[in-house]
Amino acid sequence: MLRLLIAALISTSALAQQAEVVKFGRLEKLITSKSDKIQVINFWATWCAPCVKELPYFENLEQKNDPSVKVTLINLDYADKVGKVNAFISKKKITSDVLLLDEIDYNSWIDKVDPSWNGAIPATLVINTSTGERKFMECELTEPELDAFIKAVKSSN
Repeated sequence: MLRLLIAALISTSALAQQAEVVKFGRLEKLITSKSDKIQVINFWATWCAPCVKELPYFENLEQKNDPSVKVTLINLDYADKVGKVNAFISKKKITSDVLLLDEIDYNSWIDKVDPSWNGAIPATLVINTSTGERKFMECELTEPELDAFIKAVKSSN
């Protein structure tokens, strides 16, 4: 019985998602990469109530296992808070890729994500990497809005 419990704990911890601390260059590669997938990139923070409220919609999208869609969550907490972010990820059972952006000079990179972005979160960028079609929303999304947002970019194929 003890072996079973230990095996369960080990397998659970092995599956636990961890945030990867990155610089903007990594995010920029994600934004500019070419593939056959629709990139769904959500900017959020653990302290942002609207961000936390919409996270399940991105997780539901990830859980659908649609091979044409890739979800990446870009966390904007401070990099020295990675432990807090990882605890949040674990508690909420987040399975999407999470990158913690270690760039405190927001003005140096926000316009590179989207020129219309004033820096408010939550914010979501959806990119059809094969056509270059991009849609950006700087607001909390509902699940139907997120689905419609993705369909609009997909249909530009």
